[in-house]
Amino acid sequence: MIIYADYNGSAPIIKAVKEYLISRLEKDGPYANPNAIHFLGSKCLRGLETARRVCADVLGARPDQIFFNSGASEGISTIFHSIARRAKEQGRQTILISQIEHSATLAAASFYEKEGMNLIWIPTLASGVVDLEFIKKTLETRSEEICCIVAMAANNETGVIQPYHEIGKCSEEKQVLFFCDTTQLIGKAEFDFANSHIDFAVCSGHKLGALPGTGLLLAKQPTLLQPIIFGGGQELGKRGGTQNYIGAETLAIALQNFQENLRENKPNLMTIINQRNNFEKKIKDALPSIVIFGEEAQRLANTTFLAYPGIMGQAIQIELESKNIFITTSSACSDNEPATSKVLQAMNINDAVGRGAIRISFGLYSDPTDYEKIADAIILAYNKLLKIQSY
Repeated sequence: MIIYADYNGSAPIIKAVKEYLISRLEKDGPYANPNAIHFLGSKCLRGLETARRVCADVLGARPDQIFFNSGASEGISTIFHSIARRAKEQGRQTILISQIEHSATLAAASFYEKEGMNLIWIPTLASGVVDLEFIKKTLETRSEEICCIVAMAANNETGVIQPYHEIGKCSEEKQVLFFCDTTQLIGKAEFDFANSHIDFAVCSGHKLGALPGTGLLLAKQPTLLQPIIFGGGQELGKRGGTQNYIGAETLAIALQNFQENLRENKPNLMTIINQRNNFEKKIKDALPSIVIFGEEAQRLANTTFLAYPGIMGQAIQIELESKNIFITTSSACSDNEPATSKVLQAMNINDAVGRGAIRISFGLYSDPTDYEKIADAIILAYNKLLKIQSY
């Protein structure tokens, strides 16, 4: 039996989406280009716009602020392109960006730095939280040159939830745009775009149990968006190409499913937090030298990021995989690098600890017994490797 605990990397397709897809296939459609003027095209377009309204309702946005795309990485690229265009027009060429962003964000920032943008890096505290005071002080002295603040809502490795509301308020006061990568937050915690003080946000369907290759971009002011894919004017001219309407529908179903579960079973999130805390306590009681990153900060309910000094994370991953338990060592997008992740480096974690990091991320519907099984397997794996080390 497989135990999967890499939900921050990608979530299995949820039951509601599977049932919808089977039903749609059995009914044989409708399938058409949603931009066609005939009946079937119009029917597909209505389905797409219904999905947009559902997503908007769940995320606290207006339908015209939702732009469907292939996922967060595309959304990030679109946002950076839009920011750079606006910065050039206004003569504000500096981006204030955190050190712990996802690799897709860091890659986009690096590209536009080579194109002439300036980057100011926001330090990270030992807790894994970005330095809010640094942001405030920098805005006080340099807001006239800063075009955008870039800081995620929740970190994909540590699960630490960032003070994005406070950052957004600071950016609004200084009339600076705020891009917040909400990929990990959406579907794991409540999120209300209208009251978030965020200008741009992104979401990936595969993190929620929708079809891979689906996602959306949220824009407070849609007119600020500049397309990177040109075509027939789809998505209000902001993203060309025939829309993946079936994918968008699965994204709406996944988001709605999360919202319904949260509203009907709100204590469930506290249950997951308690399960995670008990899971971590069991491991720490057995292995007192274990380090849990971001332990003192507010974290996503499902995420544990830990290490044992001197033990390589990949060795533990291999041990667990031999028992059909699937975890990861850091971000799934950079898991092939046996080095301390950029997130842990920003937290000033040394290599002896950082190279040992493993991430366990559960789903909202994970079997509660999986926590016990994984904890037992982790303890056994560490004890085995420690015994080998002692020879």
